[in-house]
Amino acid sequence: MTTQSAAGSRYRLFLERFPVRRFVLVLLALVIAYGGAAGSIATLRAGRFSGEVWANLFISGVARGSVYAIIALGYTLVYGILFIINFAHGEVFMAGAFTAYFVAVGLASKGMLESNPIISIGILFVVSSLVSMGVAILLERIAYRPLRGAPRLVPLITAIGASLFLQYTFRGFYGANARAYPTIPAIQGTWEIGSFPVQKVHLISILGAVALWLVLFWIVERTRVGREMRAVGEDREIAALMGVDVDRTIVFTFGIGGALAGAAGILYVFLFNQVIFTMGFFPGLKAFTAAVLGGIGSITGAALGGLILGILETVGPNLFLDGAGVPSPNQLIPIVAFGILVLVLIFLPGGFLGAPDDKSRA
Repeated sequence: MTTQSAAGSRYRLFLERFPVRRFVLVLLALVIAYGGAAGSIATLRAGRFSGEVWANLFISGVARGSVYAIIALGYTLVYGILFIINFAHGEVFMAGAFTAYFVAVGLASKGMLESNPIISIGILFVVSSLVSMGVAILLERIAYRPLRGAPRLVPLITAIGASLFLQYTFRGFYGANARAYPTIPAIQGTWEIGSFPVQKVHLISILGAVALWLVLFWIVERTRVGREMRAVGEDREIAALMGVDVDRTIVFTFGIGGALAGAAGILYVFLFNQVIFTMGFFPGLKAFTAAVLGGIGSITGAALGGLILGILETVGPNLFLDGAGVPSPNQLIPIVAFGILVLVLIFLPGGFLGAPDDKSRA
C-alpha cells in the first residue's frame, strides 16, 4: 500500500511539473511547419507558377510590405514613448491620402500630372503628410493627453473610439464611395533591371519607403529631438528633470508618425489606385501586425516586420495553399496576416527585435 501511495505521489508530481503549455505550443508549431512544408512542396511540384511569376510576387510583396513598414513606424514611435497602441493610426493614414485625392484631381485637370509629374508627386506627398500630421497632433492633444495617467486600457478604448470617429467624420466630409486616383503616366509601365522587368510603382514604393525609414532613423539616432524622444521613452519624469520638454517631444512624435503615415498613403495609392473612408482599417491592422512581428518599439523591427508580412501576403497563399487544392488562395490573405499576429503573440511576444518586458526602444 505504501509503495502504491509513493508511486501515485510521483505520478501526481510529474503531472504538476509537466510543461503542458510548452508541449502544446511545440506540437502546434510542428503541425504548422508540416502543413506549410507539405503545401509548398506540392505547389512547387505542380509547376503552375514559373520563376518569373514567383519573382514578380516577391517584388510585389516587398512593395506592399514597404507601405506596411512606414505605417508601422507610427505605431512603434507612439508605443516607444507612451506605451499605448494608437489604433486610430490607420485613420490618420487614410486622412492624408483621401485629402490628397482632391489635389490630384485638380492637378490632373490642369494637366500637371502628365507635364510635371515630379512636382505633382511632391505636392501630393506634402499635402498628404501635412494633413495626416495635423490629424495626429489633434488626436494627441484632444484624445490622449488628458489620459496619460490613466490605466492602459483607457487609452486603448479611446483609440478605438477615435478611430471610428475619424472614419465616419471623413465619410461625412468626402462621401462613402470609393474614388479612383487620377493616373500618373510617368509611373506606369516597367523598368528593366538587368533583363528583368519591374513595375515602376513597385520600385518607387520600395525606394520611397527606404528613404523615409533612413530619414526617421537619422532623426531618432542623430538629432537632439531624437535623443529627447528616446529619453522620454525611457523615463518621462527623469527626462523632465533633465530639461526635456515632454509635451513638445510627444507632440513631435505624433507629428512625425502622422507625416510618415501620410507619405505611406501616397505610396499606397500608387499601388492600389483608389481611396475610400474605410481604407485605413486593414492596412492599419496589418501595420500593427508588422510592428508586433518585428518588435513594437523598434524602428528597425517595424521595417523588418512590414517586409516579412508583405512578402508572406503575396507569396504565402499561392505557395502554401495552391498545392493543397484550396480554391482562390489569394482570397485568404487576411488569414495569413492575422494568423501571423496570433502565432507571434503565442511564440514570440516581444517580436524579432523587441524586448520581452515591453520596454523595447527605437
